[in-house]
Amino acid sequence: MLSALIASAAFVFAFSGCGEKKEPVIQSWEPVADWLTLPDGMESMGASHGDVAVSENGDVYVSLTGGLRAGVQVYGADGKFVRNVKDAPKDFHGFVIHKDADGIEYICGPSLSTGNILKMKLDGEVVMTIPASAIPEEHWKKNKNGKGALRLTACDVAPNGDIFVTDGYSSDLIHRFNAVGEYQTTFGGKAAPYNFKTLHKIAVDTRFDPVRIAGVSRTDGRVVHMTTEGEYLGDIATGLMKPAALVIHKDHLAIGEILGRVTILDKEGKISHQFGANENTDETGTNKTEPAKWRTGIVNAPHGVALNQNGDLFVTEYSIFGRILKYDAVKGE
Repeated sequence: MLSALIASAAFVFAFSGCGEKKEPVIQSWEPVADWLTLPDGMESMGASHGDVAVSENGDVYVSLTGGLRAGVQVYGADGKFVRNVKDAPKDFHGFVIHKDADGIEYICGPSLSTGNILKMKLDGEVVMTIPASAIPEEHWKKNKNGKGALRLTACDVAPNGDIFVTDGYSSDLIHRFNAVGEYQTTFGGKAAPYNFKTLHKIAVDTRFDPVRIAGVSRTDGRVVHMTTEGEYLGDIATGLMKPAALVIHKDHLAIGEILGRVTILDKEGKISHQFGANENTDETGTNKTEPAKWRTGIVNAPHGVALNQNGDLFVTEYSIFGRILKYDAVKGE
């Protein structure tokens, strides 16, 4: 009897193993035409010099610097306008949505004009403010009048809650804070070994253990890797078309290039996909390309990128009109 039960259990185990399905992999990204539905009374989203992020439920958050609903607008997964985030700043140049250990999703990002770093709930309730003064003045870049300045352009949050922000429009330094907003350290910059030239956006690269910091050095076309302690690990990719934004999703690293292209790298740093390329150079890298010239799937000036849980890609552009493009993930075995 015992031998029969063992044999039966072995059969069940073998059968269930054979029945396991591999997770489908993304084969390509296909552009979605006319994805966005603006609210009544708005001819355009509004001036965009910001970022885009997706919450766990699929809502898309985008930051706008001008227009009727400046600040952070929220659109549903179907592209319909939902609301504005209450009291969100109008100069969130770069921000992320991060789920903390408490299971709550938070928006985290720096104010470009003030240098303050905000952490808020998705409804807009501010739960933490890290003032610009928390960054030692020795790391502030002095202007021609000798006055120190910060121009924080982006941030990301590590799994342990540490916050990393980049001073991408000034010193190219990265500043690290712990989960309760206490200053820890600073690294990076324009000098060797980093040699950054507009470290515009950064992302915590969770594909590695320990996690790393990935960043886009926009002006010289590089994507780079560092440890969270600041050790420079080298270039992930070079020769890109002014990479301005990046996001990690599973084994993919998606990059928005402000001169008109989207590039996807695999974990080894090899190009797996490129799409959206715009051959009309007068339309790229500028915020003035008019909607009449927009073409489905063709990008003009990517400035922020995000991926939802399905792997669908969202690109927001540097634009006085405001624009989000959507590309659906096409999966296969």
